[in-house]
Amino acid sequence: MRILPILAAAGMATAPAAAAELSVTVEVPRLNVAEYHRPYVAIWVERADQQAAATLAVWYDLDMRNNEGEKWLKDIRQWWRRAGREMRMPVDGVSGATRAPGRHTQAFGAARGPLSELPPGTYNLVVEAAREVGGREMLRLPFQWPPTAPQTAEARGSSELGAVAINVKP
Repeated sequence: MRILPILAAAGMATAPAAAAELSVTVEVPRLNVAEYHRPYVAIWVERADQQAAATLAVWYDLDMRNNEGEKWLKDIRQWWRRAGREMRMPVDGVSGATRAPGRHTQAFGAARGPLSELPPGTYNLVVEAAREVGGREMLRLPFQWPPTAPQTAEARGSSELGAVAINVKP
């Protein structure tokens, strides 16, 4: 009977680290332009030296014939140079369709996926958007991983991105 309380205590000690979560909200602005295309967006984590540590999400045109949408991923230039060219798309749990104008939230847990192998440290969450017949924009939001206390950060784009916010919970 003494083993059970010890195992329960051990499980409680590791639960907060496994329960850590990073959620990101990205606003795709509604633009009043003659020819509108939904932006391709990459969301990734970079180390202090600006090298990619983990790709969390890539929103692009998955439905094009012969994977034609992948051809335009290189227009998300910074992500492409740091991580994208090494990836084979689509990636389960990372790839997703482009998003319509509005606010879109995705959550990423520490127990599995790209954040599960992220060593402790200071990072930036990077959101980069590129749009055909449009422009490019990139925002960085700092955070600590793993979190010891709740963290929030917000930035606002000026063209291809609206408000971008992160919420990190232990």
